[in-house]
Amino acid sequence: MLVKIYGAAVQGIDALIVTVEVAIEAGFMFTMVGLPDTAVKESHQRVIAAVTQSGFDFPRRHIVINLSPADVKKEGAAYDLPIALGVLAGAEKIPTAGLEKCVIMGELSLDGSLLPIRGALPMAIQARAQGFERMIVPMANATEAAVVNKLEVYGANNLREVVDFLNGQPTLQQTFVDTRAEFAAASAHFDYDFSEVRGQETVKRAFEVACAGGHNILLVGPPGSGKSMMAKRLPTILPPLTLSEALETTKIHSVAGKLPRGSRLMTVRPFRSPHHTISPVALVGGGTNPFPGEISLAHNGVLFLDEFPEFSRAVLEVMRQPLEDRHITISRAKYAVDYPAGFMLVASMNPCPCGYYNHPTKECNCPPGAVRKYLNRISGPLLDRIDLQVEIMPVAFDEMSAGPTGESSEVIRERVVKARAIQTQRFAAEPAVHCNAQMNSRLLRQHAALSAECRAIVRNAMVKLDMSARAYDRILKVARTIADLDGAPDILPVHMHEAVSYRSLDRGSWGATSPLLGK
Repeated sequence: MLVKIYGAAVQGIDALIVTVEVAIEAGFMFTMVGLPDTAVKESHQRVIAAVTQSGFDFPRRHIVINLSPADVKKEGAAYDLPIALGVLAGAEKIPTAGLEKCVIMGELSLDGSLLPIRGALPMAIQARAQGFERMIVPMANATEAAVVNKLEVYGANNLREVVDFLNGQPTLQQTFVDTRAEFAAASAHFDYDFSEVRGQETVKRAFEVACAGGHNILLVGPPGSGKSMMAKRLPTILPPLTLSEALETTKIHSVAGKLPRGSRLMTVRPFRSPHHTISPVALVGGGTNPFPGEISLAHNGVLFLDEFPEFSRAVLEVMRQPLEDRHITISRAKYAVDYPAGFMLVASMNPCPCGYYNHPTKECNCPPGAVRKYLNRISGPLLDRIDLQVEIMPVAFDEMSAGPTGESSEVIRERVVKARAIQTQRFAAEPAVHCNAQMNSRLLRQHAALSAECRAIVRNAMVKLDMSARAYDRILKVARTIADLDGAPDILPVHMHEAVSYRSLDRGSWGATSPLLGK
């Protein structure tokens, strides 16, 4: 008897429907074909134990299982449940009617209980796209898959519940998620707020500009000046996720297995902060069986790299292409997967190895040349890709203890959202461009045209600071964002001066001379 059960395979952040064909014939063999990996092949033993522990007799006959399409590699243990159900259907323990309308995935424990799987959301999206009506997944993945509307999602705790449900018993209940209501209710909840930050008005302004235009930013300052503390509050002033962005972000985290059990849709922008010992593969993604890296997990959110120069040169340089292209392609011999990487880079660093170069009260103890050598750990091309480079100094005690409470994140966020709304309207005809930081040369000429006075300002800065052509483009993009925050249709000289001031590390004198160092 031949039975077909439908499952799904994850490719990148999308899914592909897989047909699990089970044929039971005379004989005593178990054969599995269709390019299964080791974990899929090992399902034989798990399925036998789970079927037996669930109270059924495993058929002692020749069982042939084909996973179609055969040229796509099948990975992971999530095929356990469809294989077990295919065997039971072939043994006439469950009816085959209605199976053609259902996608079923789940990993089986030896006692028949169902364990959570990765990628339930992209599987559900693909199931709906291909006209399936129902989906059965482990209970831990039910709310994740139920985010997809117009698809009946059922969560199960064990194999026995699924078998009884397919036999017509009400053992499973449909999972309902009001996606839009939950998304609207949870999208404004944060654990941090900028009102808790005393002083640092210049840095707050730089953060506001960065969020308004989607610009990358680097903070340079001594230990204890508040770099990490302020970076953690950056997501609170970013524009809220749209529903499509939330779906895309949730898909990535689902494929990577980073969603907590029972989670639904991600409602706040991700904030990823990897340690400086991270490897290039862990940052950009890949591995024997490719998975998204930190830059993809930060998609539509923030990637925070603390102690920027302490990251290995290979790790930093591998980010250059994703920063420009906003996606990363992982290539293997027979296939390639593409992961989105539209993140906002926020980095922080000390100004020198000891941390006190340019400190107002403490003396730098670094030897001659150490400041410039420390900065040179970050390549010029990578620095060029960081739009705002801002110095941050410690807050004085009087200002910290008695200073007024700063603006709340909600107030700053309102200005950011207004500026982004201007950019949304500006780039309405450009589907790949959503903010000023993503403008290409053509859009720069069109939307960042300079007056003679502004052109003179940027020319003087280019000559004095010896900037590259890429740095010039970054200044124009930042100036355009500052003008948007002011609601100005054109870039004014005041906007250009402020944009140039955010290129601290382009100064040729940085680390070259210092009375404290005797250089």
